[in-house]
Amino acid sequence: MRFSGVPAVLFACLAAASCTSSSGIDEVLSQKPSLETTSSVARPASPVPTANVAMAEPKAQPEEVLAWAGPVPTPEALVPQTRMAGMPIPAEKPIALLTPPKPAARTSPAKRSRIYSRQFRDAKPINFGRASPRALAVHGVDVSRWQGEIDWPRLRTQGANFAYIKATDGGDHLDPMFRKNWRGAHEAGLRRGAYHFFYWCRTAGEQADWFIRNVPREPNALPPVIDVEYNGESSCKRRLSPEKIREKMQVFMDRLERHYGQRPIIYTAPDFYRDNLQGAFLDYPFWLRAVAAHPSKVYPGRKWLFWQYSGSGLSHGVEGKIDLNVFHGSEDQWHDWVNARSS
Repeated sequence: MRFSGVPAVLFACLAAASCTSSSGIDEVLSQKPSLETTSSVARPASPVPTANVAMAEPKAQPEEVLAWAGPVPTPEALVPQTRMAGMPIPAEKPIALLTPPKPAARTSPAKRSRIYSRQFRDAKPINFGRASPRALAVHGVDVSRWQGEIDWPRLRTQGANFAYIKATDGGDHLDPMFRKNWRGAHEAGLRRGAYHFFYWCRTAGEQADWFIRNVPREPNALPPVIDVEYNGESSCKRRLSPEKIREKMQVFMDRLERHYGQRPIIYTAPDFYRDNLQGAFLDYPFWLRAVAAHPSKVYPGRKWLFWQYSGSGLSHGVEGKIDLNVFHGSEDQWHDWVNARSS
């Protein structure tokens, strides 16, 4: 190997002061993504799409990655970790009800999307008896990078009438399939929303800003979701008190509600709910994981909007397993609820 030209090149580079290190936003983009995943989705053995935030777009235009939905509105310089006095919150009636509220009268009938009946199978079927999710009309899925490439039109005809799509976790990780899944679900006619996996070792304000930077504010989107649960694979081993957990959640949810104009939905699992959320957030809608029994048995007294009834669903359009969910209401109530979100 010849090295004859190397010293001259290095000298010229230093002399011209052009070999400087990057700073600012490049330092943020160079951070390694967190390893957060929802516990309901097992990591597959087969390869899945890999990407990080820094590689999602050409480096010359990092704003496309960090500000897909535009700049983050910051009405205050710093948001304390408590609910701010006088904070403007959209005057929306809480939707954590068994029966979604009837929307205001319209001058013309709202267009209703077709509801496909449930055609899913299950690798680990559970007999829920008379309380089976099959008795409910509107089923859907939640997905992340671990589902790989999704045939959204085919998945919809199998009964996926809505989809919650993993967007972010912590304050520095964007799911590499989020943009593609967000567009694909919309083009296939599904109602879709985005969810954030909450990371207890980052501030709530940082995480809210990160979600807002990467999830567009669209009139027909479902309310954003905050996913709060224990994760044994997390690099964050901190266990906060229930009071501190609820405080951080409130800050995050307030920021999202101001930005998106919709009250966020809380997704949780039985153990985390038992330790931290019983009796709390009564004016928020809940999305409950209960894969072995009806939510009324797992979460006594808690009203809910969505039920995640399986983490082992099988469907055409997806390779491997997928989470299955159902809306708590009739088909008419579903249309009323989503139309109210779009008005």
